Amino acid sequence: MQTPSHPRFFSRSAARFLLAAALLLAALAPVTTQAGAQIYEPLADSVREALSAIVADAPVAPERIRRDPLAARWIDAQSERLARRVPDPAEREELLATVYYESARAGLDPELVLGLIEVESGFRKYAVSTAGAHGYMQVMPFWVGLIGTPQHNLFHLRTNLRYGCTILRHYLDLEKGDLYRALGRYNGSLGRPEYPNAVLATWRKYRQPELSPASLRR
Repeated sequence: MQTPSHPRFFSRSAARFLLAAALLLAALAPVTTQAGAQIYEPLADSVREALSAIVADAPVAPERIRRDPLAARWIDAQSERLARRVPDPAEREELLATVYYESARAGLDPELVLGLIEVESGFRKYAVSTAGAHGYMQVMPFWVGLIGTPQHNLFHLRTNLRYGCTILRHYLDLEKGDLYRALGRYNGSLGRPEYPNAVLATWRKYRQPELSPASLRR
């Protein structure tokens, strides 16, 4: 019979301990993604002031968003799709309600924003890209200094989505509605097809135009 002092017993126990420790550290550490990042470009004062006003606007509580029957149906339908990626029901509810509100507020399809989040961060709240972009929508920190305030935390759900949707709307306006080029700018890969193609393909997976906000239906 082997005892705890037996070399083979110790080796297996040590291996299990090291594996458990490694998994714990991995769970606690920020996730690094291979997503790209927006590139800093000076903004005209009028554009900067307009974007600053948008990101400074007050939030809306998720439970208030659910009072809209269309929003509630959209959240429920998308919740089934996200159950594996975001297992906690309360976290999933808050994420989807915020996506719905912030995307509609920016004039974006909420399914497009879900597709972008999946490609950018895999729905990981604390994802950090190799370029230093943060959170669900992989927002570069320079935007906080450019249009926000030092108190804005890009790992905060609503803040991240507010910035991300505002930035993508800005790029869409800059590119005169060309979504393909706007996505390239968002990812910092303008002119290369891989990222826009990935987001557009993922967008189709979430598409439910009949449940989109009325102002955005195709």
